[in-house]
Amino acid sequence: MFRILLLLLIIVPAMEIGILIWSGNTIGVPITILLIIATGIIGAWLAKKEGMQTLRLAQIQLQNAQIPNDVILDGICILIGGSLLLTPGFITDTVGFLLLIPYTRAFVKIGMRRFIQKKIDSGQFSFTIRR
Repeated sequence: MFRILLLLLIIVPAMEIGILIWSGNTIGVPITILLIIATGIIGAWLAKKEGMQTLRLAQIQLQNAQIPNDVILDGICILIGGSLLLTPGFITDTVGFLLLIPYTRAFVKIGMRRFIQKKIDSGQFSFTIRR
């Protein structure tokens, strides 16, 4: 897991720089800068909107004595997606938007559930419920 993260920390920024240079040469530097700023602003607005909606849903579920399992995964996706959208670059913006849009976020949550279930089954992840 550490090796994958290390590779991502090296490869993604290198790819972002390459795409930003290509974009600057293709559509111009001012438009590229405006696109980066626009995606940051739109991303922050969308992250706030989705985050508040998720928070309200979690509060409703807790008031009804339900455990907000799915809402917690939504919150994690929204947090990561919002952070990626504030990072300059087109690759991180694309992934960030995919994590903020509810329809595409559903596919990511399936993968997250599988990952968590594998960790639980192998004994690498445990939790207790206290009453």
